[in-house]
Amino acid sequence: MPLLQIEDDGFRLDGEPFRILSGGLHYFRVHPDHWRDRLRKARLMGLNTVETYVPWNLHQPQPDTFRLYHGLDLPRFLDLAAEEGLRVLLRPGPYICAEWEGGGLPSWLLADPDIRLRSGDPGFLGAVADWFRQLLPPLHDRLATRGGPVLAVQLENEYGAYGDDTAYLEGLAELLRRHGVDVPLFTCDQPADLERGSLPGVLATANFGSGSARNLTALRTARPSGPLLCAEFWVGWFDRWGGEHIVRDAREAAQELDDLLATGASVNFYMFHGGTNFGFMNGANDKHTYRPTVTSYDYDAPLDEAGDPTEKYAAFREVIAKYAPVPAEFPPARGARFALEPLELTESAGLLHAAPALGEAVASRRPLTMEELGQDYGFVLYEADLPEAGPALLELERVRDRAQVFIDGQPVGVLEREGHEHSLSFAVPRPGAALAVLVENQGRVNYGQGIHDRKGLLGQVLLNGAPLDGWTSRPLPLTSLDDVPFAPSSAPPTGPALYRGTFAVDRPADTFLHLGGWTKGNAWVNGFALGRYWSRGPQRSLYVPGPVLREGLNELVLLELHAPGRGRRVALREAPDLGPVEG
Repeated sequence: MPLLQIEDDGFRLDGEPFRILSGGLHYFRVHPDHWRDRLRKARLMGLNTVETYVPWNLHQPQPDTFRLYHGLDLPRFLDLAAEEGLRVLLRPGPYICAEWEGGGLPSWLLADPDIRLRSGDPGFLGAVADWFRQLLPPLHDRLATRGGPVLAVQLENEYGAYGDDTAYLEGLAELLRRHGVDVPLFTCDQPADLERGSLPGVLATANFGSGSARNLTALRTARPSGPLLCAEFWVGWFDRWGGEHIVRDAREAAQELDDLLATGASVNFYMFHGGTNFGFMNGANDKHTYRPTVTSYDYDAPLDEAGDPTEKYAAFREVIAKYAPVPAEFPPARGARFALEPLELTESAGLLHAAPALGEAVASRRPLTMEELGQDYGFVLYEADLPEAGPALLELERVRDRAQVFIDGQPVGVLEREGHEHSLSFAVPRPGAALAVLVENQGRVNYGQGIHDRKGLLGQVLLNGAPLDGWTSRPLPLTSLDDVPFAPSSAPPTGPALYRGTFAVDRPADTFLHLGGWTKGNAWVNGFALGRYWSRGPQRSLYVPGPVLREGLNELVLLELHAPGRGRRVALREAPDLGPVEG
């Protein structure tokens, strides 16, 4: 692959003028069997480059575990991009934001109560050094200096919105160079943050979705010479639970793109294809109120969540054709789909009853956080005995993020971080009654100082104004459901429960799981974690990638935290329901 050169008058590729036409495509949000298809569609829209973040928390889920295989086989993704004739902008963090759980920072960092993330803290930088030591050597052959597709590597991510520690950025740059990154480095920031987030000698780029002339002028003011690159041209936006589905008019976005390209600048669409926050991987924002992100990362992008071209795809392709050659071939309009309804979940298991099969309880004076338990995602079940019968006021200092409270297995209330709720009144039926508090991690904050977002019950727990001691904390990561004692049942269990059913497929293809009537929980198909659902909306269906299905019998499992749908039925349909559109 040719080498990218950064000159005073712009980019060059082996001496020839070069404009980066790139699109965001996160391999970890797309089933690996779909990578080739999505990359091909990027090329057919007229792109010459793709961009991807690298999620530290997935690749190194524990300090002594590193994964670079299956859906995390980044070298394979880069090789497929090269086979498609695409170059790559690589964004390895360590922090990525991305509306991703914790901004991609692994939760085990937070087991240290004093750690200062995204700083020169030796504990943090030591962990980053180990991360780069394991990640980067397998990627050396994919760097453009060695004939690979990676043209440039990003240094941190929108750091100017977080801090202004130049020494920290210099330390990261030195780590990247030490571990073999010899292609150009770049930073990206929103225009107002360029001075704080950039580094002398490193290409500075800007992020924005409109106002190209104004924002590129700010970039030129910060950097009087050199290439102009919008590293995140926001073509849509993400959704949050309790909001509406956000879209952006294709014609308006295409006009903004035209304005940008008319200046001669390079561009990276954020996103070209958003994909899905599978499993527990959605992030959250907390600007005085906690707001978790939904499972879909459709982003109203040129390719929708299932990888089909949208109106925006055609509009952008037409604009790109004014400035660069576009392949004559056009991608098919839609991939294969199938539908099946109704689908009944005939087996169940109460979650509180099944908990001992899902995690081992740890005894302690106070409730332990997820991080203290060595747990990353999922739920924690806290249990204690109540000493006296009668009226009770339970006060939980910090709920992270949603607590369901039970007395002797019966639900008595819910406390939500989003609603700033901390206390609950109920009647204790007898001395020694069993208190259970099921706490859900709804996604660690991915932006701002709130990334120091520990989960579970934090701080004091008071009962009638006095500390309540003598707890067990049981991690329920739900990474495997093999030991759940499912049984046929005619009536749903009380409280949270797992429900299981099977369905037959003649020819596996993409589909969408619709959950009308169900309340809140998670879904798995053949053990693959599809993500969260919530009747709060806007999203009311979950994307099911065809490769997770098989010919013949398939298994669907739902964790329903409240009440199941009528008849415990769901549907598989050919189209999604992402909810009412904003405005």
